[in-house]
Amino acid sequence: MTLTLVLGGTRSGKSAVAERMASDAAATGVPVTYVATGVATDEEMALRIARHRARRPVGWSTLEVSGAALVESLGSITGVALLDSLGTWVAAHPDLDPDGGLLAAALAGRAWDTIVVSEEVGLSVHPPTAVGRRFVDALGDVNQAVAGAADRVVLVVAGRLLELAPASSRPQGRR
Repeated sequence: MTLTLVLGGTRSGKSAVAERMASDAAATGVPVTYVATGVATDEEMALRIARHRARRPVGWSTLEVSGAALVESLGSITGVALLDSLGTWVAAHPDLDPDGGLLAAALAGRAWDTIVVSEEVGLSVHPPTAVGRRFVDALGDVNQAVAGAADRVVLVVAGRLLELAPASSRPQGRR
């Protein structure tokens, strides 16, 4: 079992990179389940979701799940799980306070390969609102928890992949 975290900014190509990784596993005959955390809240988001669906191979299963149900559902997935994305999962929590440690443990405990897509928020503009700052803090903490449990972490920039070296020590959370 390998846990891979694919980080990248908006429109960086992170989902396409993760889908190629899952396709490689599917080529060996292993089933793939696309775990979608996004919800169409407006027309633009509905179009993004439709583009993602259109790219997926026909043989992949899709599981749409958000909030606390995500952690529960991970254990029931047979084969490769491609989870896209942690940003929409965090946003689905009304208090923006998901349990990143619980999620990381559930991901690390899977018996199959898992590919997780998340937005890298630490390189973007500082949000001007309190809720924006809470979101960035929450997603940053979740990203660190999942990266701490991951076997492999990659950063996608303009469709290009950068392998990130393992951390020498675990981050202590927000500062």
